[in-house]
Amino acid sequence: MTRILWFLILLAWTSLGAAQSSFYQGKTITVVAGANAGSTYDLYVRLMTRHMGKYVPGNPNFIVQNMGGAGSVIGANYVYNVSKPDGLSIGAVQPAIYFHQLLKQPEIKFDWAKFTWIGSTDKTEQMVYIRSDLGYKTLADVSRAKEPPRCGATAAGTSGVYILRLLEETLGVKFNIVSGYQGVRDIDLGVERGELHCRAMTTAAYLQREPYHRWRKTGFARVLVQTGKTRDRQFSDVPTIYELMDEHGTPEKDRRLLDIILAATEFGRPIIAPPGVPADKTKILRDAFMKAMSDSALLADAKKHNLDIAPTSGDELERMAKQVMASQNPEVIERVKKLLGE
Repeated sequence: MTRILWFLILLAWTSLGAAQSSFYQGKTITVVAGANAGSTYDLYVRLMTRHMGKYVPGNPNFIVQNMGGAGSVIGANYVYNVSKPDGLSIGAVQPAIYFHQLLKQPEIKFDWAKFTWIGSTDKTEQMVYIRSDLGYKTLADVSRAKEPPRCGATAAGTSGVYILRLLEETLGVKFNIVSGYQGVRDIDLGVERGELHCRAMTTAAYLQREPYHRWRKTGFARVLVQTGKTRDRQFSDVPTIYELMDEHGTPEKDRRLLDIILAATEFGRPIIAPPGVPADKTKILRDAFMKAMSDSALLADAKKHNLDIAPTSGDELERMAKQVMASQNPEVIERVKKLLGE
């Protein structure tokens, strides 16, 4: 009887594996990338698509469909409402767009907690750089300045604004935020020309491309603070915002605000799928994603392009999404509005 039972279990698993393989055999998985082609975010998406297929039964092809605009909101709306929950459509979106749902903005046509979460390639920790020739070595130096340094940003609601305002709220430091720049390269050019002094941005982008390679070699800019809970190994001499809050004696209500805002960095570079993807296909995609993230070829590819890999599982992202959307109160929402310039 025991042998028969084991035979039936083995037969069921074999049949399931064959069904999964036959489903993806010859198919194409479309990835809606909520970012412009050539951006750091897009580079991570294309890195994933070059390696993930080998771990999906049936070895499907992957194609990337760029759908930038509105900070990934357009792409997220498309994945949530248009893409079919059949395991053949996934998306890559910016992590902070849940802010817009918290603020009940009308352009949001998704529920952050109800996406099918596949995984994240990396954390999107933030940092603030400033021109070295201004003489500011720490945020404490900035707080004592007669005039706040001018920091560039593209628009309200972006990390270039809310990270600086978060520092103002939790540490009492002041910045003169100049928004309205067309793109991040325009901001960096403004810093080089001297019309701007500083900018908040992701650590990954600062390590990934020019002009930052040149700036680090020449000492043109200095990093003042980073948002991670632990120091990045490449910025081991730069304090985290958590360390500075301990020194500053930041009250608990401000720390709760920090947790909500910086949850975006924990979501990292999330890969999502529409709600309602069947459990078996969700598992296939999640398993394939995590296997790809430890693939030696992918890691070598990432190193060649200066892309850090620090994956988060789909299960963990799902837990965080439900938590961040369920733990709000009116006072916190009002403070989030202030930070985002609403």
